Amino acid sequence: MLNKQWLVVISAIFIAACGEPKLDGSSEEAFKASVAKVAESMPEEKREHFQSAIKVVAFSHINMADMLSGKANADSIKTDMYASLSGKSGDEVIARAKVIIEERAAKEKEQALQEIQELVNKQAAADLARAELAKFSIQRSRFMLREQKYMTRKQPVIALSVSNGTGKAISRAYFKGTIASPGRSIPWFSDVFNYEIPGGLEPGESAEWMLEPNMFSDWAKVDAPADALFTVEVVRLDGADKAALYDASGLSEREAERLGKLKMQYQ
Repeated sequence: MLNKQWLVVISAIFIAACGEPKLDGSSEEAFKASVAKVAESMPEEKREHFQSAIKVVAFSHINMADMLSGKANADSIKTDMYASLSGKSGDEVIARAKVIIEERAAKEKEQALQEIQELVNKQAAADLARAELAKFSIQRSRFMLREQKYMTRKQPVIALSVSNGTGKAISRAYFKGTIASPGRSIPWFSDVFNYEIPGGLEPGESAEWMLEPNMFSDWAKVDAPADALFTVEVVRLDGADKAALYDASGLSEREAERLGKLKMQYQ
């Protein structure tokens, strides 16, 4: 008797499942009608979830690269979308959307962790570079605005005495110059500049340079008191192949902010 009762229950469930409305992707009209039919058959609290799930599954078939290259268009995307949803019940659509969202989240996390590592490595490389850059010493630095004949605008001049103790030949040096008064926390002026060294600077060599920034640049607008000091920091050195040998520039402000947000979200 018990077995017969179970058979009746199982049969009822099977029949109910067979009668569950499915999406019809044979045409746009059929699809829209079937969406409404499936939604009506679902409990009210599930309907909104079902509608959102359809959008998730539908958008998962859009490939922007194919659209831009002409391999796909609106009609082919619709056809693929209808085919992927055709024959599915509301619960099946919701389940598929859940898988897509989870896969997308996993991929986003993987990419985020990779980006975090890249930014951390860049900052670590900058920290290591500072130790090597310190070997390219600035023995003397002066800044002046020099009067010019027949011109009211003054020529900015940067005088540097340097020594290359890096053990590598240097083709170009990059600097950050700061003009500030003792006891003041905010400098009068700060900017970067660089110099391509004619013939390079071999290990152990020293040099004295008189560099002339553009007279129409911000260097020519410097207005600092007599007690201001000019300090120079080496921020990058290029090797004989003209590629960066040591670079202490590290993360930009945007990159540092990005790293902080990614760490908060994924670590």
